Amino acid sequence: MMLDRRTLLAGAGSATALAVMGRLVPTAQAASIQAVGIQLYTVRDIFQKDPAGTLEAIARVGYREVEFGGGGYEAMDPAMLRRTMDKVGLRCPSLHIGYDALLGQFDKSVAMARTLGAQTVVLPYMTDEHRTEAGWNAALPNFNQFARALKKAGFGFAYHNHDFEFTTKPGGLSLYDRLLKETDPALVKIELDLYWAKRAGQDLAALVDRLNTRLYSYHVKDMRADGSMAAVGTGTIDFAALFKRKASAGVRHFYVENDQAPAPYLPDITTSFKTLQTLRF
Repeated sequence: MMLDRRTLLAGAGSATALAVMGRLVPTAQAASIQAVGIQLYTVRDIFQKDPAGTLEAIARVGYREVEFGGGGYEAMDPAMLRRTMDKVGLRCPSLHIGYDALLGQFDKSVAMARTLGAQTVVLPYMTDEHRTEAGWNAALPNFNQFARALKKAGFGFAYHNHDFEFTTKPGGLSLYDRLLKETDPALVKIELDLYWAKRAGQDLAALVDRLNTRLYSYHVKDMRADGSMAAVGTGTIDFAALFKRKASAGVRHFYVENDQAPAPYLPDITTSFKTLQTLRF
């Protein structure tokens, strides 16, 4: 499956994105989005079938950063992916590597991250066995160990949330509270998925303020009134207000993500790109 320019441009002039621009332009105190990025899980189906063509299409939309995750990239040739990124002007500041891979294939994971040009490894997801008090007890010390080992190898480390970390509260203390309390704030940074935090009932402004200097990156995905995911700017989350908060000034990367992006995907990610572009300074 090849992605040509005609497919790319379908929906590129999204009226929805243009309509929301006015309400999304913040004041000059907002976080500075140097480059709009995308988490490749958003386009996992087409990426798996045609990784080079997908990266080329993403670059033509205007994205300049990608975060690898999903789409089977772990089984692909990282040198080929890097050559394609270099060719089309993309860079990979961070990538997602699973818990089991970090635990059992650390050296291989580091080599892949280095080839792709990443500077930070993000732990993206925890399986059901770790979503209990006992599972979290076992995992948290490893988070600190991952971070120390990655620092020695020249990489940063961050944790990406879903909703269960906030809603699972053994003994009344959430797993997320324990994550913040029991991991080294100087080494274990946070990739905050704004959608999942809101889905868990969090006050996003208060959470951003609380995380403060631990914030490494945002996953920017919007939420419809019914709770489903939407292209950035077409839902209910006030990103402009969040990005104006003082704590957002230290956020280094803004990755568009939509786990439920409708095929053919490119119109959806173009809408999100255009929306985030309006927040650039």
